[in-house]
Amino acid sequence: MPLALAAGRGTAASNDLPMFSRDRLFADVKTFSEAGNKRSGGAGDRRTADWIAERLARSGFSVERQRFDAPWFESSACELTIGEAAIGLLAQPIPATTSAEGIVGRLCLAESPDRLDGAIAVVRLPYRRWSSLLDGLVSHAVADVLERGAEAVILVTTGPTGEALLLNAPADRPAAPRPVALLAPKLAGPVIEAARFGRVARLVLTGRGGTRPAENVLGRVVRPERPWLVVSTPRSGWTDCAGERGPGVAIWLALAEWMPKIFARHSLLFVANSGHEYENLGASHLVHAFGPPQAETEFWLHLGANVATRDWQEIPGRLLPLPSADPNRFLMTSPDLVEHARAIFKGQPGIEMAYPSSEGTAGELSEIVKSGYLRHAGIFGAHRHHHAATDTLATIAPDLLAITALGLRALLLRAVPPTR
Repeated sequence: MPLALAAGRGTAASNDLPMFSRDRLFADVKTFSEAGNKRSGGAGDRRTADWIAERLARSGFSVERQRFDAPWFESSACELTIGEAAIGLLAQPIPATTSAEGIVGRLCLAESPDRLDGAIAVVRLPYRRWSSLLDGLVSHAVADVLERGAEAVILVTTGPTGEALLLNAPADRPAAPRPVALLAPKLAGPVIEAARFGRVARLVLTGRGGTRPAENVLGRVVRPERPWLVVSTPRSGWTDCAGERGPGVAIWLALAEWMPKIFARHSLLFVANSGHEYENLGASHLVHAFGPPQAETEFWLHLGANVATRDWQEIPGRLLPLPSADPNRFLMTSPDLVEHARAIFKGQPGIEMAYPSSEGTAGELSEIVKSGYLRHAGIFGAHRHHHAATDTLATIAPDLLAITALGLRALLLRAVPPTR
């Protein structure tokens, strides 16, 4: 039904839509994934920026880049040693580091009510698809063990994959005044057992970091005195981000190819932001410096995380792929579009139930709404491999890309009739 509805509404506008085919969309996700790690300002992020800029220019946009400084950190060592056993950790950016000799202290579970003076505190986070260091459960747990005297913190990011999950963090300050490292749940058993008995361990977290240039890529089609349509997507993240970012980027590119001809009575702004993993750093720069006047902007569409990623069956120790979409994705719109969106996306897991953005937004959509853009829609969420090293091309089912892309196309045609 969603495919038929989307296709039917677009027939009058275009009979030739190769950019929305499953094969084209999947090819773009593959190109994005193969660019490598997407940390802001790194090699993979730069390759992606160049590729996106070239595609925008090919679609008729005037392209420019907004440069800003983003943090970076590369570990030289990050591990916990208990006796003869060494267990690999991930440094949570922006980290406080140790000396090469590390910190030696007893391991203690955070749920112990006692003082933790000199200890290495082990915080077992409850099961969740973790995303941000600013999540209250995370920030309060870290603050609590540090207030009780812990010298370092190990966070066990309990979630579907069993992997350590890097958490989005502020760009302007360290994650904590003392070292914070991340431990994969699948490796946590010996550490938790040692902490129960207060065994002594050594934590080493060393590396180098600072700031480096990152860029938002912007494309414009300016038609004087015509209202603006804006489409935005983040492109950066902690991992290769095939599922987290790939679908949003691929659909964004398809819309960039399609919209200049269809919306000939509007000016267009397309934005692909870096800096996302540092709490929407790029988006905050973009909205204030390049966002068109709110009164002159007819609609803003944002394509965030988990736009169209496959779901997985969870069994002990394994995830089995499913052909359906992961339902942990949210569609938020301005009030005038809620019912239309529910009709367009009926039957599509998660986004079939659009909500008014007044009920709460997340990610970069929050920056857009709080900046006063009244008519808007956005998808965001967290699939099962969110922020994990396992967020690879295996998280993508091509049919889901096409179904979601055609739904978003239909939503645009409903929100902004091209003849208006």
